[in-house]
Amino acid sequence: MKSKIYIAISVVLVLFNCSSNEPIIEPISDTIYFPPINSDTWETVLPSELGWNENQLQPLLDFLEEKNTKSFIILYNGKIVEGTESYMNGHANNLPWYWASAGKTLTTAMSGIAQEEGLIHLNNKVSDYLGTGWTSASLEKEDLITCKNLLSMNSGLDDTLGDDVSPANLQYVSDAGTRWAYHNVYVKMQDVIAEASNQTWNNYFNTKLRDKIGMSGFPSTWFSLGGLSVYRSDTRSMARFGLMIFAKGKWENTQIVPESFLNDATNTSQNINQSYGYLWWLNGKSSYRLPQSQFQFDGKLIPNAPNDMYAALGKDDQKLYVVPSKKLVIIRMGDTGDGENFALSSFDNDLWGKINAFIN
Repeated sequence: MKSKIYIAISVVLVLFNCSSNEPIIEPISDTIYFPPINSDTWETVLPSELGWNENQLQPLLDFLEEKNTKSFIILYNGKIVEGTESYMNGHANNLPWYWASAGKTLTTAMSGIAQEEGLIHLNNKVSDYLGTGWTSASLEKEDLITCKNLLSMNSGLDDTLGDDVSPANLQYVSDAGTRWAYHNVYVKMQDVIAEASNQTWNNYFNTKLRDKIGMSGFPSTWFSLGGLSVYRSDTRSMARFGLMIFAKGKWENTQIVPESFLNDATNTSQNINQSYGYLWWLNGKSSYRLPQSQFQFDGKLIPNAPNDMYAALGKDDQKLYVVPSKKLVIIRMGDTGDGENFALSSFDNDLWGKINAFIN
């Protein structure tokens, strides 16, 4: 009897709504949108549909332009939020820009793929793949360094000798796992994957990741910068990568990077720097450490950002923010916004202040 009453009430409410003059607003779908692989088409969503403060969009864009930004974009559940995709300070949508250290997370993703394929294991020592003598450390100390140490920035190697990752520059400071230091030695993971897959790094990356999510072709490519392999692409290609990460490693119905691996990668990877995973920066922790420093700072990485936000951060304020709770992927590329930096800067917190005014 109760079910009949509920049905009758529902019918009355539907008829009432249909007869009113108020527009019926379609709810925002919870389904993640993925843009086509071989097309520039990308669906959009209006800020008004999300209940965002549209009056704060222009102040956000003005701030970005003032802070030497080249490009910016916000995705909500995969769709571009209209008005946020912007190119400024002489940049354009078809021009590439370098990811700097934000591209470290591409190496993370490839490590997860290679492990899933049985080519590597993060707990294995690096010398299992590269042979001995890839550092200047003694064999005993070199054998302590695992692939996981490279992704977690706790290899124990000297971080003060510059970007060169030849054996002469990879010198022992402390045992692996006992010291966190931001170091370009992570690029040896690219060599590990190339050796284990019997392919070039570029070929393995292109076939296993780039092409599968539509980052294909020029200008999405690796190039050498100061002896390091650095990635560059247009802004939408970085957004595609961020979207795949937001979707827990999937692109539509295809699992690209294992979800369990990504869960490990975006949580604290060691007990020294709480705010660091596998080359991902983590917000919402009680303390953090920064590049070229052995100091611990109390508080969360970016106070204005949501606690569950994790980020790929690169030199001169290259930013890829992922916020699962708000279904957001945010990209910022350009020149330094607030003084030369290697990853985090005060620009992050200021930018999130502007973003919050817009999205809340």
